Parts: sequence; C-alpha cells; structure tokens
Amino acid sequence: MEAVREAMPADAQRYAELEAEFLAALVAQRGGALAIDPLSVDGGPPLPVLLEDRARLVLVGTLDSVVTGFAHSHVVDLEGHGRRGVLDACYVEPGARGVGLGRLLLDEVMSWLRRQGCLGVDGVALPGDRGAKNFYEAAGFKARLLTMHHTFD
Repeated sequence: MEAVREAMPADAQRYAELEAEFLAALVAQRGGALAIDPLSVDGGPPLPVLLEDRARLVLVGTLDSVVTGFAHSHVVDLEGHGRRGVLDACYVEPGARGVGLGRLLLDEVMSWLRRQGCLGVDGVALPGDRGAKNFYEAAGFKARLLTMHHTFD
C-alpha cells in the first residue's frame, strides 16, 4: 500500500540515502551536473535542518511502510507578486515506480503549496528526461522557461 507523510527526524538516514540516489541519477543525465548547486553536490542541508524551516516541506513516500521515495519543496516570495512554490525534488526508487507513489508525493506537495498561498509551482525536467517531462505533464504542468547555460573555462 502506498502512503505519503511528512518526514520526521527518524527518517534522516533513509532520506540521505534516497537523496544520494537522486543526485547520482541527476548527474548521470545530460545537463544534470549543471542543475546541481555546487554548494550542495553531496546533498542539501540534513533533514533535521530542513524540517525546522517553515517555508519548506519534506515528505516521504512509503510502500508497505518502507520509505522508498521523497519530495522536497519550498516557497519563494515574489516581492509584491505573490508566492511561488518550487519542487526541489520528487524521487521514487526505480524498483518502486509505476504504482502511483510519485504522483501521491506530487499531489501532497501541491496541496501544501496551495495552502501556503502559492500561485503555482515550478519543477525541473532536464533536457532529454522524457520520464520527468511526462510525469509533470500528466499532472498538468506546462513548460514555461528553458534555461541555457555556458560554463567558462
């Protein structure tokens, strides 16, 4: 049975393992290394720090009570133009995909962002990542911006 709940400090080790899997999968894709903040290549702040920030939501997804995925989002104030949600990550282990856990995580994030007064939510799909693009489009997302990057030698 799939379920989603807010992460707890007791989830810290499993969250770190899943975050490392997510980052490794991201880096392996075209443009993935550029998508990661250089200051957080080894992951972002530890889970207990994230849980203290009221502008962030960290969820875990479970299959038969085993944590197999996570979602992390935050709110951005747009200085007089409302608030926007940012989906920093939504990840489900490959062996646990295809049963709807990712969609449950995304739906809960979007519900939370609505309650925070956000006008919408942005998520990132890397170039060529058809799976992520399909996932977002199935949830009603539309591309609104393509970011180009040039690295200086």
